[in-house]
Amino acid sequence: MISAGEFRNGVTFEMDGDVYQVVEFQHVKPGKGAAFVRTKYKNIRTGAGIERSFNPNDKFEQVSLERRDMSFLYKDGDLYYFMDVDTYEQQPFSPDMIGDKIQFIKEGMVCKIVTYKGTVFEVEPPTFVVLEVTQTEPGVKGDTATNATKTATVETGATIRVPLFVNEGDLVRIDTRTGAYMERA
Repeated sequence: MISAGEFRNGVTFEMDGDVYQVVEFQHVKPGKGAAFVRTKYKNIRTGAGIERSFNPNDKFEQVSLERRDMSFLYKDGDLYYFMDVDTYEQQPFSPDMIGDKIQFIKEGMVCKIVTYKGTVFEVEPPTFVVLEVTQTEPGVKGDTATNATKTATVETGATIRVPLFVNEGDLVRIDTRTGAYMERA
């Protein structure tokens, strides 16, 4: 059991038959009245975000999620095939199981597959990935007065915003949590 006063980012808990993960929390002690925990959390299965305040003494069943390493092999039709790096067992996943993070995953990349009671609900790519820019417009000389950016397409098909000095063929580091350009690699 875990109390709402022990909430931290990433904690998973069960409430009303569903599993939730804390995205953001804040302990609030107003000048008048009782303290409470303002929490943003998401439903693990649906991904829906919820904001709610809890009494710090509210108790919930803490849930442990299983994470295992799987390597992305290939895409066939609408299915994405991953292989367990320990057992070499291949498993297909549908796009709704993976979500939009698939746009940063290329063949051979090892990802964390997150499961709860045998049900896969999330694929976590590495936090930072290095991908090649396959298409972008050339930067215009003299257009650097501010932090100017342009759209670029990387080898996996994802489109990101990059600085003007990035050209086709460059390798860029991307933060997969936000989809933001970090630096040239």
